Amino acid sequence: MAARPTQPDSKAGTDDNGTTPRWVKVFGIIALIVLLLFIIVLITRGSHGPGRHLRGGGSQTMSVALVEHPGPQS
Repeated sequence: MAARPTQPDSKAGTDDNGTTPRWVKVFGIIALIVLLLFIIVLITRGSHGPGRHLRGGGSQTMSVALVEHPGPQS
């Protein structure tokens, strides 16, 4: 009786036909949804930047005091 050829061990988590595992597809879809929600929040809220974290909602401005120094004495 001839020995039957053995099939190579399939990789864990893959289908028999070599397609992408289901958990990878689900993770990719969830990551895409989170990314789209993040972009929508950035677009709808507007005024994104460091001024958003100030107390006045970004209306405060920082002022710089200019001090005149006397020139060299002759």
